[in-house]
Amino acid sequence: MVKKHPQVKVVATTLREVHSTNRHSWVAVAWIDGQTYVSPTAELDVLDQVGGGDGFFYGLLTGEEPEQAVKLGWAHGALLTTFPGDTMATADQVRAFAKGGSTRIQR
Repeated sequence: MVKKHPQVKVVATTLREVHSTNRHSWVAVAWIDGQTYVSPTAELDVLDQVGGGDGFFYGLLTGEEPEQAVKLGWAHGALLTTFPGDTMATADQVRAFAKGGSTRIQR
């Protein structure tokens, strides 16, 4: 893709392995300026998978270093799938999960 479109600096996607309706493995992968970054794998109890992929862009839009951006986007997308309905994760929740925390809602 980059050979055909040299102006592209970032190619990113999330990968979901569906074990059952509500049990998924979740990974994010990005190619940023020639480097490949892969997130950890999260085993998720999914309530609503809508928005997880969009949530991934959070990390790429926050101005973080690439490795951290991928982890934050992965964490945000993962958290969104574990919340019911159209709910957003807070930045604190995203950062806590990216550091190895839980997807459990913390209030």
